[in-house]
This record gives sequence, C-alpha cells and structure tokens, in this order.
Amino acid sequence: MQVYLNDPKVIAGLGREARSGRVSVSQAAGHAIARGLQNSPRADPEDRLQTLEQALRGHMRSTRQDMQIIQELVVEVARALFVRLPDAVHDQDPTVQAAVDRRIERMLDDTAARIVSGRPDRLEAQHAPEDRSFGSAN
Repeated sequence: MQVYLNDPKVIAGLGREARSGRVSVSQAAGHAIARGLQNSPRADPEDRLQTLEQALRGHMRSTRQDMQIIQELVVEVARALFVRLPDAVHDQDPTVQAAVDRRIERMLDDTAARIVSGRPDRLEAQHAPEDRSFGSAN
C-alpha cells in the first residue's frame, strides 16, 4: 500500500517517530495508524449510526412505557378523587365551570413553565402566592 503525504508537519513527525523507534518511515506510519485505530474501535460510520439508532429506539421504548404508567396513574388519581368528592348542584353552574377551567389552565401553564425552566415543582408550590397555587379557591 502506498500513501502519499503532503503535510510537512506529518512528514516531520513520522521522521521523528522512525528515528526514535529505529524503524523505517513506512513502519512508523503503520504504527501510527494502528494506534489511531485502537483509540477509535468503531471507525465505521455505519456502525456508529446503527448504535445511535438502537439507543434511540431503546429510549423511545422506555419513554413510551413511562408515559403509559403516568397515564394510568393519572386515571387512578382521578378515580380516587371522584369517588371521594360528591357531586354538588353548583358543579353544573357555568360560573363554577369557568372558574374550574381557568384554574386548570393556570395549573397547566405553571407546570409547563416549571418544566421548561427546570425548576422543581415542590419548591415552586411552597413559594407560590396563594392566588396562583393549584389548590387555591378562585
């Protein structure tokens, strides 16, 4: 195999390697190539792409499972809440419904803002003003 080098720094470096190892420049180049390949065991870009694709599939699978668990938990929490809270006549009042809808929208907005900012939700809930917290009556 013949390799042609144009970079004077590489040529000088190989010359130094050959002299210090008392080998030919060709052998020094072979050793340098072997060391470079050992540092990067997956030199094939297709292998790296396939590894990334497999990791992404695994992540998607675990995320899908997590979302299923969360969905089931939300349904169970709602079921427990509905079992313990009796229906009241004023529940059908449009003013009450609008207030509930407004509180839900505020809770969703606050939750999305915490997720985006990376703030922990417990600290935020402890320091939130009374009229902005999820549990406050508006």
